[in-house]
Amino acid sequence: MKLTADWIESSPAQCIMSMFSEAGEEAYFVGGCVRNSLLGVPVSDLDIATRVRPERTVELAKAAGFKAIPTGIDHGTITVVVEGEPFEITTFRKDVETDGRRAVVAFAETLEEDAHRRDFTMNALYAKADGRIVDPLGGLSDLEARRVRFIDDPVQRIREDYLRILRFFRFHAWYGDDEAGLDPDGLSACAAHIDGLARLSRERIGHEMIKLLSATSPDRALGAMDQSGVLNALLPGASTKALFILTSLERAPDPILRLAALGDFDVAELLRLSKPQIRYYRALREAALGMQSAQEIAYREGETIAIGAMTLRAAFLEQPLPETLAKDIREGLAAQFPIAACDLMASLFGKELGAALKRLEQDWIDSSFRLTKEELLRGVERG
Repeated sequence: MKLTADWIESSPAQCIMSMFSEAGEEAYFVGGCVRNSLLGVPVSDLDIATRVRPERTVELAKAAGFKAIPTGIDHGTITVVVEGEPFEITTFRKDVETDGRRAVVAFAETLEEDAHRRDFTMNALYAKADGRIVDPLGGLSDLEARRVRFIDDPVQRIREDYLRILRFFRFHAWYGDDEAGLDPDGLSACAAHIDGLARLSRERIGHEMIKLLSATSPDRALGAMDQSGVLNALLPGASTKALFILTSLERAPDPILRLAALGDFDVAELLRLSKPQIRYYRALREAALGMQSAQEIAYREGETIAIGAMTLRAAFLEQPLPETLAKDIREGLAAQFPIAACDLMASLFGKELGAALKRLEQDWIDSSFRLTKEELLRGVERG
């Protein structure tokens, strides 16, 4: 089989492969760029595998006039930049020792050895410079069937790095066939090794969860995570009920909104999310579970949180979205409170002034922004 894609035919890609071939060496595109191209989905990173040792890769790159950056030289990885495009080039490797979080690796001599240390068969697909596919482990048939299958023994693969439990569900969410379901051997191995998740850093867990929740249709994968016990091991008390409703209501995949549908968690501690992500998660849940109207949420928090919170509220209540939602949000966004502090300073100051402004603003919001400045000030005069 031969892969055809714009990126493999591009000048930078062909230049980097020529760098090796002209030195009498072989190199292969590998992993996500090959997998995604065969699936017809966007490619982000271009990774290359080769028998050439990293020091020699640096020499070849410099001789060709390319910039070489030792981004992961301890693990055999060099980033080479060609015409502004980065390529991660990694020497064939094999695991020597693993502890469930990281591996001690040694350089390998063959592509087959390199393939056996990867996680899933669909990630052990290689492509030559002309696009010809090299498939040492039968990954092509799994990819065509959209079957996420561990390489060799699933238990061994998981024990090498327990993050592969999350990757198993994440890859199914992105690439798997929901009708066929998850690979039973892989699912069984994941369920049997839940305790290993405690060895992982919260940052790695959070990163994988956000990727999983970003998939277009993660329901089947999350349902399997829930049934296997993996989900509650990561997020105690999580429930998929509202999330399954949410995914039928949402406009576009929003991983933080979906996380908010799963439950109330200390996302800073459990997932080490960024500060903006934490604020967004908390704002969504607070607004969804509160009594504020869509107009008020839009007025106070903006369009994104208003849409998200109202969608989340509908999922919690198992109801459709309000038919007037778009109109209500537009009204809230356009509303401008007609009272300023200077309008009250003749008779109020300090804490009393602040309290009066807050009360008047709430009265104005409760009137659906209809009360005029004069009507609001009359209310102040009446006490």
